[in-house]
Amino acid sequence: MAKKPLRRLEFKEIVYNEERWMLLKKLRGKATELMEALEKFNIHAITHGSIARGDVTEKSDVDVFIPHQPSSFLVETALERASIPINRRLIVQATPTYAMKAYIEIDEKTSVSFPLMKMHKAESEFYKFGGEATLKDLKADLRVPGVDKRLMLIEPTEKGHKESTIVGCEDQVAKMLKISLETVLDRVHALLRRDDVGRTGVFIEKELAEGETFELALKRLADENPAVRRRLKMV
Repeated sequence: MAKKPLRRLEFKEIVYNEERWMLLKKLRGKATELMEALEKFNIHAITHGSIARGDVTEKSDVDVFIPHQPSSFLVETALERASIPINRRLIVQATPTYAMKAYIEIDEKTSVSFPLMKMHKAESEFYKFGGEATLKDLKADLRVPGVDKRLMLIEPTEKGHKESTIVGCEDQVAKMLKISLETVLDRVHALLRRDDVGRTGVFIEKELAEGETFELALKRLADENPAVRRRLKMV
């Protein structure tokens, strides 16, 4: 079951056991492998969420994100040269106003993604909101603060992390994470609404056929869907 946002004031200090440190090392190793493969083709990437913050569990995904709009051919070539198999390729758009993103699924819990169109500020800051780490950060064993799906601010400590609710503290959190207050408020609203009404699915999710490129699939979607054409012209 998905974790629900915590609306009450709460503060905890969490101490990791040996198994949790080992799991973090394992998952960060997977992210590092993907990011190193991309780096060899001069493709800068980040990892985000619990991998960046450190508060991983057995359910944690390894999400690697390329912040700019790279050539999908280069991305797929980089993975192929590193002998990293690709399971599925998908185009996903959460809502009509969000940017479409390419998802290269390595396995059910590991993916590489990148935008296929320009992102709004709140979309690009989403990764810092949840905590983002570069390849350099991973190699230096650095963990970063960020907010989880419960709207708890996770701040790494030597022994684990401390966590506290961000509801009512949005301004301070925005300053700490160096993102706009609007982005924090947007995420708080979205996650609290999800808690109230449940997940509402995604606007578009299309799996690519073998041999089909992301760019060609995007063009076909734009030709067929006026909402996609409008979003391409935005930002």
